[in-house]
Amino acid sequence: MQYQLPPLESMIRQLVAIPSVSSVQPDLDNSNTAVCEQIAEWAEALGFATEVIPVPGQAGKCNVIARLGAGDGGLVLSGHTDTVPWDEGRWSQDPFDARIRDGRIYGLGTADMKSFLAVALYAASRFRAGAMRAPLTLLGTADEESTMSGARALAQTEGTLGRFAIIGEPTDLRPINAHKGIIMEGIRVTGRSGHSSNPALGRNALEGMMEVADALTRLRAEFAGAYPAPGFEVPEPTINLGYIRGGDNANRICGQCEMHIDVRLNPGMTVASTRSAIRRIVTESLDGSGLEVEFQALFEGVDPLASAGHEHLVGACEAATGHKRGAVCFGTEGPFFQALGMETVIMGPGSIDQAHQPDEYLDLDSALRGVDLVGGLIHRFCVESAGDDDA
Repeated sequence: MQYQLPPLESMIRQLVAIPSVSSVQPDLDNSNTAVCEQIAEWAEALGFATEVIPVPGQAGKCNVIARLGAGDGGLVLSGHTDTVPWDEGRWSQDPFDARIRDGRIYGLGTADMKSFLAVALYAASRFRAGAMRAPLTLLGTADEESTMSGARALAQTEGTLGRFAIIGEPTDLRPINAHKGIIMEGIRVTGRSGHSSNPALGRNALEGMMEVADALTRLRAEFAGAYPAPGFEVPEPTINLGYIRGGDNANRICGQCEMHIDVRLNPGMTVASTRSAIRRIVTESLDGSGLEVEFQALFEGVDPLASAGHEHLVGACEAATGHKRGAVCFGTEGPFFQALGMETVIMGPGSIDQAHQPDEYLDLDSALRGVDLVGGLIHRFCVESAGDDDA
């Protein structure tokens, strides 16, 4: 007897009900193991061979990999199993108790992006292993919203997961094959405190940080001239000076000041070269000041995603949706998949505009259309196609 999954909205509600916040703040961070185990349970009932694999060095964090069919190549459907923290007191409901109102399902992770994992399973339930000429792989990753440790762990393993990958981030079911990279960097300037009546009694770290800010503004202009990307809504790379704190009293020379910055990289830039350029120009801006500077990688970084010259999957997505490929300013796990040799497209139900905010929601119609769209792509790349030659 063929196994029947629960209704799609029930699956989404079940996934949302399992807290799986990932955060660099330990008091906010949750395990994602229970989410992975629920996905594995549904996938096994559909005939998938499943593994829940601990992420090395990350207690309580796992990736889940489920495969239907055998052989090389095939299609990977991927989603991250974690969510961001939520704003206590700003939701109109319990964020873990997904509610349906006016054709929308509200809850933490509905748009970004637990719903895609349910959509992928629902689409996969239409197929059986014996019909597959190439395998279908369902992947759920850990900590995309904080460190991307799940995708990083996969990128360090030998072998490939498949030939083509769809990451179901919310794009309104429009195919995306380019996005910006991201770096978050902490900069700490240390001087010497003293009485404010005589500047010679100390070294002012706050004034030094003003020089740092000026240097970063110049670097931002250099990046804009060197790496334009007209296909993006924001065509230039950005450096956001997002946080600053220093000193303790108006009548004391500031002894230490800290700034956090966010950098969005355009194609052609890399995390390594951009971080090096930032550290070089900041250090040079303080030469001769007597101030010390330290750097901290607040987020290790993700390179931009750009077309690697492959057109099979993105072309099929364009044909299936009626939308041309596009580019977005947010980052994803796509570069890690691309490094594993997969043609990668970002495409999923819902809008990024609903992500990371109170009363996050997903239109159920978008989820249902996603089931049909993903089902068609499974048929195209796993049933009709045996591999690269037929793609």
